Amino acid sequence: MAAKKAPEKSNVSKEELIKFYREMLLIRRFEEKAGQLYGMGLIGGFCHLYIGQEAVVVGLEACTKEGDKRITSYRDHGHMLACGMEANGVMAELTGRSGGYSKGKGGSMHMFSREKHFYGGHGIVGAQVPLGAGLALADKYKGNDNVTFAYFGDGAANQGQVYETYNMAELWALPVIFVIENNHYAMGTSQARSTKSETLFGRGLAYGIAGEQVDGMDVLAVKEAGQKAVAHCRAGKGPYILEMMTYRYRGHSMSDPAKYRTREEVEKMKSEKDAIEHVRDLLLNAGLSSEDELKAIDKSIKDVVNASAEFAKESPEPALSELWTDIYA
Repeated sequence: MAAKKAPEKSNVSKEELIKFYREMLLIRRFEEKAGQLYGMGLIGGFCHLYIGQEAVVVGLEACTKEGDKRITSYRDHGHMLACGMEANGVMAELTGRSGGYSKGKGGSMHMFSREKHFYGGHGIVGAQVPLGAGLALADKYKGNDNVTFAYFGDGAANQGQVYETYNMAELWALPVIFVIENNHYAMGTSQARSTKSETLFGRGLAYGIAGEQVDGMDVLAVKEAGQKAVAHCRAGKGPYILEMMTYRYRGHSMSDPAKYRTREEVEKMKSEKDAIEHVRDLLLNAGLSSEDELKAIDKSIKDVVNASAEFAKESPEPALSELWTDIYA
């Protein structure tokens, strides 16, 4: 099934397009810098970059209100920045410094922010999905209308715990939006080789869960679908599945040479479907912005990202005593 077409653009304001452009560009430039720091040995362990997928989280965050929650997997830096976490704190955490959101003890895959209702990247494939349903259960128990966004990939969509969660979420009518970031390759196996399902959202129909497939490279299409899903959940109608058809430009992680796809395929996606270039074209073609204005935005974002790298380098490593804090004894 083809992804849904983008909505009409005529009713989109310059302010909204600039906001999307700025937020997606921040994620792109931050991830590029993180890749550089990893290459320099300043980021250790695993590092999974979000480059190419920016429209998914930026479009969905445009549908949230205070109190809504989000939980995701290890490809999580973009989600942190999109929900308002500061670049300094995120970069410091990536480099294992005390100025990071988890005091330098979580690294790339395990940082949190209660203030921003960000409940983590999680390293175990699919493990965040039942946790997301648990967050939604807490809100239903409290009687508010908050929604939880539980993000996972096409690889995790084959995990059994995902379907146990689908069953419970629909049975209890939990206000959780399951967001499948389908970048087509899981770790390195194409979806065509790993499943016979025409769609991944369609698997939810067996549990009675509504859903749809969306062009995840179009931030406006993402927002439109997100608003529909959020309204469904806030109305007490239970969970909703959004299958976002997206694409990552880099390998699964920094250690992945991505030889399972061609250079031509990646370049074709960049030239024809890039989410940031799409918004840039909308702004320029409609006369809403100029090349100079967009260059100024890019420069200001590079300044923020460069400052975050310097903050991380200057922040001290955690004291040895931190080994004994924030743990169960």
